[in-house]
Amino acid sequence: MSQPDDFYWMSKALEQAASVMFVTTPNPRVGCVIVKNRQLLGQGATQKAGGPHAEVCAIQHARENRHELAGSTFYVTLEPCSHYGKTPPCVDAIIAAKPARVVIAMADPNPLVGGRGIAKLQEAGIEVRCNLLSEQALALNPGFISRMLNGRPWLWTKLASSLDGRMALYNGQSQWITSAAARADGHYWRARSCVVLTGLGTVLHDDPLMTVRSLATPRQPVRAIIDSRFAVPETARIFNGEPVWVFTTHLDEAKAARLLAKNVQLIVMPEKNGHVDLDAVLAWMGKQQINEVHVEAGPGLNGALLQAGLLDELLLYMAPKILGDAQGLFRLPVLSELDQAYQFDFFETQTVTPDLRLRARLQNRWDTLLNSVVHK
Repeated sequence: MSQPDDFYWMSKALEQAASVMFVTTPNPRVGCVIVKNRQLLGQGATQKAGGPHAEVCAIQHARENRHELAGSTFYVTLEPCSHYGKTPPCVDAIIAAKPARVVIAMADPNPLVGGRGIAKLQEAGIEVRCNLLSEQALALNPGFISRMLNGRPWLWTKLASSLDGRMALYNGQSQWITSAAARADGHYWRARSCVVLTGLGTVLHDDPLMTVRSLATPRQPVRAIIDSRFAVPETARIFNGEPVWVFTTHLDEAKAARLLAKNVQLIVMPEKNGHVDLDAVLAWMGKQQINEVHVEAGPGLNGALLQAGLLDELLLYMAPKILGDAQGLFRLPVLSELDQAYQFDFFETQTVTPDLRLRARLQNRWDTLLNSVVHK
Protein backbone atom coordinates (compact mmCIF):
# COMPACT_ATOMS: atom_id res chain seq x y z
CA MET A 1 0.00 0.00 0.00
CA SER A 2 1.36 3.42 -0.92
CA GLN A 3 2.53 5.98 1.63
CA PRO A 4 -0.32 8.42 0.89
CA ASP A 5 -2.74 5.64 1.76
CA ASP A 6 -0.94 5.11 5.05
CA PHE A 7 -1.34 8.78 5.96
CA TYR A 8 -5.02 8.73 5.04
CA TRP A 9 -5.87 5.64 7.07
CA MET A 10 -3.82 6.74 10.06
CA SER A 11 -5.74 10.01 10.04
CA LYS A 12 -8.92 7.93 10.26
CA ALA A 13 -7.47 6.05 13.25
CA LEU A 14 -6.71 9.41 14.87
CA GLU A 15 -10.34 10.44 14.33
CA GLN A 16 -11.39 7.30 16.18
CA ALA A 17 -9.07 8.19 19.07
CA ALA A 18 -10.43 11.75 19.20
CA SER A 19 -13.99 10.39 19.39
CA VAL A 20 -13.33 9.04 22.91
CA MET A 21 -11.68 12.21 24.22
CA PHE A 22 -13.80 12.25 27.40
CA VAL A 23 -14.05 8.48 27.95
CA THR A 24 -10.83 6.56 28.47
CA THR A 25 -9.03 8.10 31.45
CA PRO A 26 -6.75 6.95 33.01
CA ASN A 27 -6.01 4.98 29.84
CA PRO A 28 -4.81 6.73 26.68
CA ARG A 29 -7.13 7.70 23.83
CA VAL A 30 -6.39 5.18 21.08
CA GLY A 31 -7.98 4.54 17.70
CA CYS A 32 -7.61 1.67 15.24
CA VAL A 33 -8.79 1.01 11.69
CA ILE A 34 -8.32 -2.20 9.69
CA VAL A 35 -7.95 -1.97 5.92
CA LYS A 36 -7.57 -4.48 3.08
CA ASN A 37 -7.35 -3.67 -0.62
CA ARG A 38 -8.20 -0.04 0.24
CA GLN A 39 -11.44 -1.13 1.87
CA LEU A 40 -12.26 -0.32 5.48
CA LEU A 41 -12.98 -3.58 7.28
CA GLY A 42 -13.36 -2.38 10.86
CA GLN A 43 -12.69 0.52 13.19
CA GLY A 44 -12.81 1.20 16.89
CA ALA A 45 -11.53 3.22 19.83
CA THR A 46 -10.52 2.39 23.38
CA GLN A 47 -13.48 2.32 25.75
CA LYS A 48 -13.90 3.18 29.41
CA ALA A 49 -11.20 1.73 31.70
CA GLY A 50 -11.77 -2.00 32.01
CA GLY A 51 -13.47 -2.14 28.61
CA PRO A 52 -11.99 -3.29 25.30
CA HIS A 53 -9.11 -1.43 23.69
CA ALA A 54 -9.19 0.07 20.21
CA GLU A 55 -7.67 -2.92 18.40
CA VAL A 56 -10.16 -5.37 19.90
CA CYS A 57 -13.08 -3.06 19.09
CA ALA A 58 -11.90 -2.79 15.46
CA ILE A 59 -11.52 -6.58 15.16
CA GLN A 60 -15.00 -7.11 16.59
CA HIS A 61 -16.43 -4.54 14.19
CA ALA A 62 -14.80 -6.24 11.20
CA ARG A 63 -15.98 -9.69 12.23
CA GLU A 64 -19.53 -8.47 12.80
CA ASN A 65 -19.43 -7.49 9.11
CA ARG A 66 -18.02 -10.95 8.21
CA HIS A 67 -14.71 -9.63 6.88
CA GLU A 68 -11.62 -11.82 6.53
CA LEU A 69 -8.73 -10.12 8.37
CA ALA A 70 -5.81 -12.22 7.11
CA GLY A 71 -3.49 -10.11 4.97
CA SER A 72 -5.00 -6.81 6.16
CA THR A 73 -3.28 -3.70 7.54
CA PHE A 74 -3.95 -2.42 11.05
CA TYR A 75 -3.50 1.32 11.71
CA VAL A 76 -3.13 2.01 15.43
CA THR A 77 -2.42 5.36 17.09
CA LEU A 78 -0.42 3.82 19.97
CA GLU A 79 1.78 0.75 20.21
CA PRO A 80 -0.46 -2.23 21.08
CA CYS A 81 -0.22 -3.33 24.69
CA SER A 82 1.71 -6.55 25.35
CA HIS A 83 0.83 -7.15 29.00
CA TYR A 84 -2.14 -8.38 31.00
CA GLY A 85 -4.00 -5.64 32.83
CA LYS A 86 -7.77 -5.41 33.13
CA THR A 87 -7.87 -6.80 29.57
CA PRO A 88 -5.66 -9.30 27.70
CA PRO A 89 -2.77 -8.05 25.51
CA CYS A 90 -3.99 -6.39 22.32
CA VAL A 91 -0.90 -7.55 20.46
CA ASP A 92 -2.07 -11.16 20.84
CA ALA A 93 -5.45 -10.32 19.32
CA ILE A 94 -3.74 -8.64 16.37
CA ILE A 95 -1.39 -11.59 15.77
CA ALA A 96 -4.35 -13.99 15.86
CA ALA A 97 -6.02 -11.92 13.10
CA LYS A 98 -2.98 -12.61 10.82
CA PRO A 99 -2.51 -9.16 9.26
CA ALA A 100 0.27 -8.50 6.77
CA ARG A 101 1.16 -5.10 8.23
CA VAL A 102 0.68 -2.99 11.33
CA VAL A 103 1.24 0.78 11.13
CA ILE A 104 1.73 2.53 14.48
CA ALA A 105 1.66 6.28 15.14
CA MET A 106 3.69 6.29 18.35
CA ALA A 107 5.51 3.94 20.69
CA ASP A 108 4.24 3.52 24.23
CA PRO A 109 6.71 4.69 26.93
CA ASN A 110 4.72 2.77 29.55
CA PRO A 111 7.38 0.56 31.22
CA LEU A 112 4.95 -2.38 30.90
CA VAL A 113 5.03 -1.98 27.10
CA GLY A 114 8.11 -0.01 26.01
CA GLY A 115 8.64 -1.58 22.56
CA ARG A 116 7.58 -5.09 23.52
CA GLY A 117 4.38 -4.85 21.49
CA ILE A 118 6.30 -3.86 18.37
CA ALA A 119 8.89 -6.60 18.92
CA LYS A 120 6.21 -9.25 19.39
CA LEU A 121 4.51 -8.29 16.12
CA GLN A 122 7.82 -8.48 14.27
CA GLU A 123 8.63 -11.85 15.83
CA ALA A 124 5.30 -13.11 14.45
CA GLY A 125 6.47 -12.18 10.94
CA ILE A 126 4.25 -9.10 10.63
CA GLU A 127 5.65 -6.02 8.87
CA VAL A 128 5.60 -3.05 11.25
CA ARG A 129 5.87 0.62 10.31
CA CYS A 130 6.25 3.14 13.15
CA ASN A 131 6.25 6.90 13.76
CA LEU A 132 3.49 7.87 11.31
CA LEU A 133 1.73 11.09 12.45
CA SER A 134 3.39 10.73 15.85
CA GLU A 135 2.91 14.34 16.88
CA GLN A 136 -0.81 14.28 16.06
CA ALA A 137 -1.16 11.14 18.17
CA LEU A 138 0.76 12.76 21.02
CA ALA A 139 -1.55 15.79 20.91
CA LEU A 140 -4.40 13.47 21.92
CA ASN A 141 -2.47 12.06 24.89
CA PRO A 142 0.10 14.50 26.34
CA GLY A 143 -1.04 13.74 29.88
CA PHE A 144 -0.70 9.97 29.61
CA ILE A 145 2.75 10.28 28.03
CA SER A 146 3.84 12.85 30.63
CA ARG A 147 2.69 10.56 33.43
CA MET A 148 4.54 7.58 31.95
CA LEU A 149 7.70 9.63 31.42
CA ASN A 150 7.76 12.03 34.38
CA GLY A 151 5.30 10.60 36.91
CA ARG A 152 3.09 13.69 36.73
CA PRO A 153 0.22 14.97 34.55
CA TRP A 154 0.35 17.52 31.75
CA LEU A 155 -0.94 20.84 33.06
CA TRP A 156 -2.38 23.85 31.28
CA THR A 157 -3.98 26.98 32.68
CA LYS A 158 -7.04 28.54 31.07
CA LEU A 159 -6.79 32.33 30.99
CA ALA A 160 -9.20 35.06 29.86
CA SER A 161 -7.87 38.54 29.21
CA SER A 162 -8.19 41.80 27.38
CA LEU A 163 -5.83 42.73 24.53
CA ASP A 164 -3.54 44.36 27.07
CA GLY A 165 -3.32 41.21 29.17
CA ARG A 166 -5.71 42.14 31.99
CA MET A 167 -7.96 39.55 33.64
CA ALA A 168 -9.97 41.69 36.09
CA LEU A 169 -10.45 45.20 37.37
CA TYR A 170 -8.85 46.09 40.68
CA ASN A 171 -12.29 45.94 42.31
CA GLY A 172 -12.39 42.26 41.33
CA GLN A 173 -14.90 42.56 38.49
CA SER A 174 -14.12 40.09 35.70
CA GLN A 175 -17.49 38.81 34.50
CA TRP A 176 -17.30 38.94 31.66
CA ILE A 177 -14.20 39.98 29.75
CA THR A 178 -14.55 37.30 27.08
CA SER A 179 -17.69 36.23 25.24
CA ALA A 180 -20.20 33.50 25.96
CA ALA A 181 -18.75 31.59 22.99
CA ALA A 182 -15.28 31.64 24.52
CA ARG A 183 -16.62 30.51 27.89
CA ALA A 184 -18.50 27.65 26.23
CA ASP A 185 -15.37 26.65 24.33
CA GLY A 186 -13.51 26.50 27.63
CA HIS A 187 -15.83 23.75 28.81
CA TYR A 188 -14.35 21.42 26.17
CA TRP A 189 -10.99 21.74 27.92
CA ARG A 190 -12.57 21.09 31.29
CA ALA A 191 -14.26 17.98 29.87
CA ARG A 192 -11.08 16.44 28.43
CA SER A 193 -9.14 16.95 31.66
CA CYS A 194 -9.02 14.58 34.62
CA VAL A 195 -8.88 17.40 37.19
CA VAL A 196 -10.03 21.03 37.19
CA LEU A 197 -7.75 22.86 39.61
CA THR A 198 -8.40 26.22 41.25
CA GLY A 199 -7.29 28.20 44.28
CA LEU A 200 -8.99 29.38 47.45
CA GLY A 201 -9.11 32.97 46.17
CA THR A 202 -11.22 32.00 43.16
CA VAL A 203 -13.60 29.98 45.35
CA LEU A 204 -14.01 32.91 47.78
CA HIS A 205 -14.45 35.55 45.08
CA ASP A 206 -16.44 33.74 42.36
CA ASP A 207 -17.99 30.77 44.22
CA PRO A 208 -17.80 28.69 41.00
CA LEU A 209 -19.11 25.20 40.30
CA MET A 210 -16.19 24.35 37.96
CA THR A 211 -18.29 21.67 36.25
CA VAL A 212 -18.73 20.87 32.56
CA ARG A 213 -22.08 22.26 31.44
CA SER A 214 -21.76 23.50 27.85
CA LEU A 215 -21.43 20.08 26.24
CA ALA A 216 -22.40 16.49 26.91
CA THR A 217 -19.81 14.40 28.74
CA PRO A 218 -19.99 10.88 30.21
CA ARG A 219 -18.05 11.99 33.28
CA GLN A 220 -17.20 15.11 35.25
CA PRO A 221 -13.55 15.75 36.07
CA VAL A 222 -12.57 15.89 39.72
CA ARG A 223 -12.51 19.47 41.02
CA ALA A 224 -9.53 20.37 43.21
CA ILE A 225 -8.67 23.38 45.38
CA ILE A 226 -5.29 24.60 46.60
CA ASP A 227 -6.09 25.91 50.10
CA SER A 228 -3.00 26.02 52.31
CA ARG A 229 -4.87 26.92 55.54
CA PHE A 230 -8.08 24.96 54.85
CA ALA A 231 -10.13 28.16 54.94
CA VAL A 232 -12.63 27.21 52.23
CA PRO A 233 -16.26 27.78 53.30
CA GLU A 234 -18.21 24.58 53.82
CA THR A 235 -21.11 26.20 51.96
CA ALA A 236 -19.11 26.77 48.74
CA ARG A 237 -21.06 25.79 45.62
CA ILE A 238 -18.18 23.64 44.40
CA PHE A 239 -19.13 21.12 47.11
CA ASN A 240 -22.14 19.81 45.17
CA GLY A 241 -21.78 16.11 45.98
CA GLU A 242 -19.40 15.26 43.12
CA PRO A 243 -15.78 14.45 44.08
CA VAL A 244 -13.62 17.39 45.21
CA TRP A 245 -10.04 17.29 46.46
CA VAL A 246 -8.76 19.98 48.83
CA PHE A 247 -4.97 20.24 49.12
CA THR A 248 -3.84 21.87 52.33
CA THR A 249 -1.06 21.98 54.92
CA HIS A 250 -3.53 22.36 57.78
CA LEU A 251 -5.56 19.50 59.25
CA ASP A 252 -8.94 20.28 60.81
CA GLU A 253 -10.39 16.83 61.45
CA ALA A 254 -13.88 18.02 62.40
CA LYS A 255 -14.25 20.18 59.30
CA ALA A 256 -12.74 17.44 57.12
CA ALA A 257 -15.30 14.95 58.47
CA ARG A 258 -18.19 17.28 57.69
CA LEU A 259 -16.95 17.86 54.16
CA LEU A 260 -16.34 14.15 53.63
CA ALA A 261 -20.11 13.75 53.82
CA LYS A 262 -20.22 16.00 50.71
CA ASN A 263 -17.71 13.78 48.86
CA VAL A 264 -14.78 16.09 49.63
CA GLN A 265 -11.38 14.53 50.29
CA LEU A 266 -8.84 16.51 52.31
CA ILE A 267 -5.24 15.81 51.27
CA VAL A 268 -2.57 17.16 53.63
CA MET A 269 0.56 18.04 51.67
CA PRO A 270 4.05 19.20 52.62
CA GLU A 271 4.57 22.92 53.12
CA LYS A 272 6.91 24.98 50.97
CA ASN A 273 7.51 28.68 51.65
CA GLY A 274 4.39 28.82 53.78
CA HIS A 275 2.10 27.28 51.15
CA VAL A 276 1.13 23.89 49.76
CA ASP A 277 4.06 22.32 47.92
CA LEU A 278 2.75 22.36 44.34
CA ASP A 279 5.40 19.90 43.12
CA ALA A 280 4.11 17.44 45.71
CA VAL A 281 0.53 18.00 44.52
CA LEU A 282 1.41 17.11 40.92
CA ALA A 283 3.41 14.08 42.04
CA TRP A 284 0.45 12.92 44.14
CA MET A 285 -1.88 13.34 41.17
CA GLY A 286 0.46 11.29 39.03
CA LYS A 287 0.18 8.44 41.51
CA GLN A 288 -3.62 8.69 41.24
CA GLN A 289 -3.29 8.14 37.46
CA ILE A 290 -4.28 11.72 36.61
CA ASN A 291 -3.30 12.51 33.02
CA GLU A 292 -4.38 16.10 32.32
CA VAL A 293 -4.98 19.02 34.69
CA HIS A 294 -6.96 22.09 33.64
CA VAL A 295 -6.32 25.15 35.83
CA GLU A 296 -8.83 27.99 36.27
CA ALA A 297 -7.43 30.33 38.87
CA GLY A 298 -6.39 33.85 39.69
CA PRO A 299 -2.98 35.52 39.33
CA GLY A 300 -1.74 34.11 42.66
CA LEU A 301 -1.98 30.41 41.84
CA ASN A 302 -1.10 31.01 38.19
CA GLY A 303 2.05 32.82 39.26
CA ALA A 304 2.97 30.14 41.78
CA LEU A 305 2.56 27.36 39.23
CA LEU A 306 4.64 29.28 36.70
CA GLN A 307 7.46 29.97 39.17
CA ALA A 308 7.45 26.31 40.23
CA GLY A 309 7.95 25.25 36.60
CA LEU A 310 4.71 23.27 36.56
CA LEU A 311 2.83 24.99 33.72
CA ASP A 312 3.30 23.01 30.51
CA GLU A 313 0.82 24.91 28.40
CA LEU A 314 -1.22 28.13 28.27
CA LEU A 315 -4.80 28.28 26.99
CA LEU A 316 -5.58 31.96 26.52
CA TYR A 317 -8.86 33.52 25.41
CA MET A 318 -8.24 37.13 24.41
CA ALA A 319 -11.06 39.64 23.98
CA PRO A 320 -10.72 42.68 21.68
CA LYS A 321 -10.92 45.08 24.63
CA ILE A 322 -8.52 47.42 26.40
CA LEU A 323 -8.82 47.65 30.20
CA GLY A 324 -5.80 49.76 31.06
CA ASP A 325 -4.58 49.67 34.64
CA ALA A 326 -6.09 46.43 35.99
CA GLN A 327 -5.11 43.00 37.32
CA GLY A 328 -2.69 40.93 35.26
CA LEU A 329 -2.73 37.19 34.62
CA PHE A 330 0.23 36.21 36.80
CA ARG A 331 1.45 37.54 40.14
CA LEU A 332 5.23 37.42 39.81
CA PRO A 333 8.29 39.14 41.26
CA VAL A 334 9.41 42.23 39.36
CA LEU A 335 11.94 41.35 36.66
CA SER A 336 15.05 43.44 36.14
CA GLU A 337 16.08 42.02 32.77
CA LEU A 338 14.07 40.95 29.71
CA ASP A 339 15.98 37.68 29.49
CA GLN A 340 14.38 36.70 32.82
CA ALA A 341 10.99 36.44 31.08
CA TYR A 342 9.18 33.11 31.00
CA GLN A 343 9.23 31.99 27.37
CA PHE A 344 6.48 29.92 25.72
CA ASP A 345 5.94 29.05 22.05
CA PHE A 346 2.64 29.61 20.25
CA PHE A 347 1.40 26.53 18.40
CA GLU A 348 -2.30 27.18 17.74
CA THR A 349 -4.47 30.21 17.03
CA GLN A 350 -8.23 29.93 16.65
CA THR A 351 -10.99 32.51 16.34
CA VAL A 352 -13.84 32.04 18.80
CA THR A 353 -15.82 35.01 17.58
CA PRO A 354 -15.38 37.72 18.69
CA ASP A 355 -12.39 36.51 20.71
CA LEU A 356 -9.14 34.69 19.97
CA ARG A 357 -8.04 31.39 21.47
CA LEU A 358 -4.27 31.17 21.72
CA ARG A 359 -2.34 28.11 22.83
CA ALA A 360 1.32 28.18 23.80
CA ARG A 361 3.59 25.61 25.43
CA LEU A 362 7.10 24.97 26.62
CA GLN A 363 8.57 23.62 23.40
CA ASN A 364 11.49 21.80 25.00
CA ARG A 365 9.11 19.93 27.30
CA TRP A 366 6.90 19.00 24.34
CA ASP A 367 9.92 17.84 22.35
CA THR A 368 10.92 15.57 25.24
CA LEU A 369 7.49 13.91 25.14
CA LEU A 370 7.65 13.57 21.36
CA ASN A 371 11.10 12.03 21.47
CA SER A 372 9.87 9.46 23.99
CA VAL A 373 7.17 8.14 21.63
CA VAL A 374 9.35 7.86 18.53
CA HIS A 375 10.35 4.23 18.02
CA LYS A 376 14.09 4.06 17.47
